[in-house]
Amino acid sequence: MLKIDVFNHIFPAPFFERLKQVMTRPGAIKRWLRIPFLHDLDVRFRVLEEFGPEYRQILSLSAPPIEAINPDRRMAIDLARLANDSMADLVRQYPDRFPGFIASLPLNDPDASVAELERAVTGLGALGVQLFSNVNGLPLDDARFVPLFDASDRLRAPILLHPARGAEFADYATEGKSKYEIWWTFGWPYETSAAMHRLVFSRLFDRLPRIRIVAHHLGAMIPYFEGRVGYGLDQFGARTADEDYEGLRRSMPKRPYDYFKMFWADTAVFGSRAATECGLRFFGEDQVVFASDAPFDPEGGPMYIRETIRVIDSLEITAAARRKIYQGNAERLFNRTF
Repeated sequence: MLKIDVFNHIFPAPFFERLKQVMTRPGAIKRWLRIPFLHDLDVRFRVLEEFGPEYRQILSLSAPPIEAINPDRRMAIDLARLANDSMADLVRQYPDRFPGFIASLPLNDPDASVAELERAVTGLGALGVQLFSNVNGLPLDDARFVPLFDASDRLRAPILLHPARGAEFADYATEGKSKYEIWWTFGWPYETSAAMHRLVFSRLFDRLPRIRIVAHHLGAMIPYFEGRVGYGLDQFGARTADEDYEGLRRSMPKRPYDYFKMFWADTAVFGSRAATECGLRFFGEDQVVFASDAPFDPEGGPMYIRETIRVIDSLEITAAARRKIYQGNAERLFNRTF
């Protein structure tokens, strides 16, 4: 049985060198410089050897989002093209380790993003596309991104939804920034969940019922708050006086809860068995894919891979369900055999 890690991160060497040259806030990648696994292939291959030939990685770019690296749109387009070209080269060179990659986009230019997604999928063989939960503060349900979702659906390129939030998102309105890294610990799960909520009520799934969106970190807050997105959102609009949310809810063919169940999710919960069991119960064995989120663990690469495998192997599920999580669901998601 293969283990297809669908959400782990890399800075291909050509992209990483360019990134260091154009980053407007070099401190924003301070941690990245200390994780060789992220940009040194020799280090990555040594770690991958620990998990045997059946462990394989579908590559995606690490945060920060390309559009946050430099405000210049031309620069963002060039960086996205370089990232995609570089990852496609890695897939061609090492197909047994890297069976595919996820496209990156210059999301501060929605039109260019559509063009780059088309090029990456049809020209380079990208399996899907990574979108962040907001684009420099702009929500994904903004009308400017409608053509991008349409292109994802048309190209059958699944969306891997990654949170984006920094210290500038304050915890309280009286403060200028987030403290104690709350922006990451709780801000990232909130960001993913808020983006999912916005997409549900923007009627995305009514318009594009076949679109596939993988919510990073096992759907973030959604599985744990099943009651709130269930019976709680069955009362959607009752708490709001200045907008007709109740009319919106009545116009939707499904319960809000049922739309949240249309998302897919991955197992990147940093080795938490309880979170894995909760997410698997919510999304079901057919819509959860294996992912490690490597290399952002205390060991700089192997720990999250090892701990995620340990948890999946220990779950009280059938062998068939475990095979789906490790391999079969990824094949269905990306419509290819590994």
